[in-house]
Amino acid sequence: MTDVEIKLSDSEFDKIRDRIYQIAGISLGEAKRVLVISRLTKILRALNITSFASYIDFLDKKASRAEKQVFVNALTTNLTRFYREDHHFDHLIEYVGKIIANPDSLKSSNGKSRLRIWSAGCSTGQEPYTIAMALMGKYPQLKTWDFKILATDVDTDVIAKAAMGTYSAGDLDGLSPAQASVFEKPTAETIRVPAHLRNLMTFKPLNLMENWPIKGPFDAIFCRNVTIYFDKPTQTQVFERFSQLLNEDAYLYIGHSENMKAESLGYMLEGKTIYRRLGQQAASQPQKRVNV
Repeated sequence: MTDVEIKLSDSEFDKIRDRIYQIAGISLGEAKRVLVISRLTKILRALNITSFASYIDFLDKKASRAEKQVFVNALTTNLTRFYREDHHFDHLIEYVGKIIANPDSLKSSNGKSRLRIWSAGCSTGQEPYTIAMALMGKYPQLKTWDFKILATDVDTDVIAKAAMGTYSAGDLDGLSPAQASVFEKPTAETIRVPAHLRNLMTFKPLNLMENWPIKGPFDAIFCRNVTIYFDKPTQTQVFERFSQLLNEDAYLYIGHSENMKAESLGYMLEGKTIYRRLGQQAASQPQKRVNV
């Protein structure tokens, strides 16, 4: 197949927007047209497909689950870094300190005190690893806890990278010497998250538009700069579902460009893009946690 430009008509663009919305809840505006052409053209060439109309037909009738996942991966955006929006981690450290000091902390079946955090939309892993570094650095006693971090993303490519825990040395830019010192340095060009932090993680692909095979409850959920790609009804649905998986008085951290009608969804705004899940009377709801 030659490098002749593949044209994208208005109707084809609308159909692609409809498919990615149906599959992953992503709402693509007109400004994303160039991005769609650039990213999907590579896929068309690899499949030897000569038009977007044929590719849409392929997605609808012939594509395997893996080939549909390639379509989703191509149209997701992954921008992250270590200690991004560091006020969230400062708040988390304070909050978890209160949990540790609480003698009535929830216990796991093994009798250990339990702490669960979910990074939803974890991208290449910098966010969940920062959670681990921040908390283990401040509270080494968490080594004796049943402490786990679930990290999920709709993009299977970034999940695979995140699970490796290996990054470019350039990812240390902007970190303090103390933060940078946590990493192993296999080569001059690479850094790696140490094993004791990687072992806290469970990385899983998860489409927030599908069923969530997750029990919870969680003490904190990070979902930052994910719902900006959703329309308002989809955002509301996701925030409501998070509420059902959070402990009472636990926290949801969202991105700096995101907002929600907090109280109508069972939350209270308690800091910049930091929301506390309000208590409910139903006995079936997650158990009470301490509040900062």
